[in-house]
Amino acid sequence: MLVASDPIRADTLAAALRAALPEGRVLTGDAISDDYAHDEALTVTPVRPAIVVRPEATAEVATVLRLADDHGVPVTARGSGTGLSGAAVPDPHGVLVSFERMAAILEIDTENHTATVQPGVTLEALDAALAPFGFVYPVFPGEYSASLGGNVATNAGGMRAVKYGVTRHQVLGLEAVLAGGDVIRTGGKFVKATTGYDLTQLITGSEGTLAVVTEATLRLYPRLEHTATILVPFHTLEAVTAAVPRILDRGVGPLILEYIDLLTMAVVTEYVGLDLGIPETVRTAALAYLVVMVEQRSAERLEEDVAEIGALLADLDAIDVYVLPSAAGEKLIEAREKAFWAAKANGADDIVDIVVPRASVPEFMTRVAAIADEHSTWIAGCGHAGDGNVHLSVFQSDVETRYAVLRSLFAAGMDLGGAISGEHGIGTAKRRWFLELEDPAKVALMRRIRAAFDPNGVLNPGTLLD
Repeated sequence: MLVASDPIRADTLAAALRAALPEGRVLTGDAISDDYAHDEALTVTPVRPAIVVRPEATAEVATVLRLADDHGVPVTARGSGTGLSGAAVPDPHGVLVSFERMAAILEIDTENHTATVQPGVTLEALDAALAPFGFVYPVFPGEYSASLGGNVATNAGGMRAVKYGVTRHQVLGLEAVLAGGDVIRTGGKFVKATTGYDLTQLITGSEGTLAVVTEATLRLYPRLEHTATILVPFHTLEAVTAAVPRILDRGVGPLILEYIDLLTMAVVTEYVGLDLGIPETVRTAALAYLVVMVEQRSAERLEEDVAEIGALLADLDAIDVYVLPSAAGEKLIEAREKAFWAAKANGADDIVDIVVPRASVPEFMTRVAAIADEHSTWIAGCGHAGDGNVHLSVFQSDVETRYAVLRSLFAAGMDLGGAISGEHGIGTAKRRWFLELEDPAKVALMRRIRAAFDPNGVLNPGTLLD
């Protein structure tokens, strides 16, 4: 039975789910709160689902998917709802599977340096559990309430990707439920295998369209307790991006390499109430800032790294180099992490996360300025200078003009060898531009892959592909 948005099918499915699952798992009607209707995407209209299921075990997820597939009713998985692409927004006559009750850390394996978690585990909960063991899970996309299931579904990144990579680099194995209810396991507590297709990597980043993840085995790293934050104002963004490869050449391995433009720096520091004490003459001269965070296992090694980076930057046309006090450094990173919320509070109409080769960032930003000028649109930005992921806040209330602006931005990024999204995903919010601009042969292949996993199109229809 092919999937359909049909209230009669939804009612029939709700009855079947109540008969098959323990009491309290299935919500309908007024029992479904508004929180289930949205994620944090700015341009996607909230939708209240017909059914919410709160499973407590993989077998219950399998039952939901089997019955939904039998009834032809769409299914959307949800973690914490912190995504920025609309991928967790359900169908009005569909099922939302909320993983709030599957939030257990199943194992911390100190010998293999892995953690196995259920999808509802938040980054904050995992970090707190790992700290006593001296380990860290390094992916942090800017919101500690985000769930690991959502991170796996979107291949979440964040500021630490320059050192550790994104979610895809940390997922060693998965337990996942396919449309129809079959449960599969992929990968394991090992870092290499040449046994068939890599289904772990295929499912990671698929935004809930291929399978529903119910467990993830994650790679862990030693927790380095000594950190320092360096703030470096430059006259131009070109000077910032020119400094990045020189820092990486030294082998220091910075934890964070971020650029923040003049306007975004003013907005985010005001948003968190941070005064960095930078002289007025420097603030007037600086058009872009580089933020470098380094970590080490001892204070002595950290001091050596900071001195080396500081001397290097002083020779690379920096206006000045500030090694921030610990509290101020933490506050600045917090401010950068809250850039989305600051932009939202200031009325941004959309947030995009285009990625280009890092050496192409200056050329891309030149094109951004031209696009903004052409369409009388204000565009402010910051981004992960170490990996070329540029976050742009677009202030343009006219829908047709904003469509043209975004299409031009995405096309410019792709023309420079980049991609529409570096970490937020396509979801439903960016699907239109993805389908217009991406290679049709690649899109056709993705459709065939999806059809192989989900013949009836039950899993998250409308996300990524129409």
